[in-house]
Amino acid sequence: MNFIVRPVTTSDLPQLLELAKQFSLLNLPGDRRVLQEKIERSLSSFASQLPKGKAEYLFVLEDVEERLVMGSSLIMAKHGSEDIPHSFFKVLKREHFSQDLGIGFIHQVLRYQIDTDGPTEIGGLLIDRNYRRRPEKLGKQISLSRFLYIATHREDFEDRILCELTPPLTDEGRSEFWEALGRRFTGLPYQEADLLSQTHKEFITSLFPQEDIYLCLLDAKARLVLGRVGTETQPAKHLLENIGFVYTEEVDPFDGGPHYSVQTSEVLPIKQGLKKSVSSHNQGQFARRGLLATMGDDFRCALVHYDEKEDGLVLPERTRKALDLNSNDQVFLSPFDYSS
Repeated sequence: MNFIVRPVTTSDLPQLLELAKQFSLLNLPGDRRVLQEKIERSLSSFASQLPKGKAEYLFVLEDVEERLVMGSSLIMAKHGSEDIPHSFFKVLKREHFSQDLGIGFIHQVLRYQIDTDGPTEIGGLLIDRNYRRRPEKLGKQISLSRFLYIATHREDFEDRILCELTPPLTDEGRSEFWEALGRRFTGLPYQEADLLSQTHKEFITSLFPQEDIYLCLLDAKARLVLGRVGTETQPAKHLLENIGFVYTEEVDPFDGGPHYSVQTSEVLPIKQGLKKSVSSHNQGQFARRGLLATMGDDFRCALVHYDEKEDGLVLPERTRKALDLNSNDQVFLSPFDYSS
């Protein structure tokens, strides 16, 4: 076991910055000042010092042998409040029929909506390009680990979990959907508008049309990307679908990326996970595999091989040391493999 998921620490900033610079995520940008603020917010969140509406939990995946942070993921405890609503377009269908012509059409329309009592949201998923396609499935580890934290701290999160997936963008990072719609109503370039929306929503509500928008009036390139995901986001989409997330017929108002959601109690790593005790034994076959999380104040999560006896889970001595586990300690064990 060479990889452990844990909460971010202040000393992770230099490595996290280098990781973030490989990508262009708006909720985890390659900006030292922003990442420093993210880390400080995360430390306060794990210490239960922030209200749910402001809490953000930042996790890192560490190669413990190389002492290298090579992955990250994020939980926003509540996305959508009276101060900063969650905004989206609902994709609806409207039927029109002409008696005179004897013909009808079913049109897709976009309806702008806001949510002031929003769900928990997950995001910030990054894996160092040098660590991709490894047999340990590191992206899957850092992604699923978040749900084990939610399972063991259920009161800190909402009853629904949302994930906003990234749609196809141009080689220059431009959104065809934004160019066809949002830019015409705000005058702002895509990156600037999306970044501003992280803390300010008023300009969206004030400038976006409140009436239904017929998709047939938009540019063909914009219609093509609506509700789709980019090539690099396909694995994340499949993983979410395999653990219970479904497309909500809602899209991001900036880039048209799809929203996927699930009831917290129904997401499979939570629903199929169990609390267990660590056995006093350390000898076993270790033929079974699962994702295991500690349940104390010092959260750790890892993909482990284990056996099971009457008094609980049997773990290899190396695993017990890496996760700082003793006999009779409580842990949360969840499956790692799910089928569609």
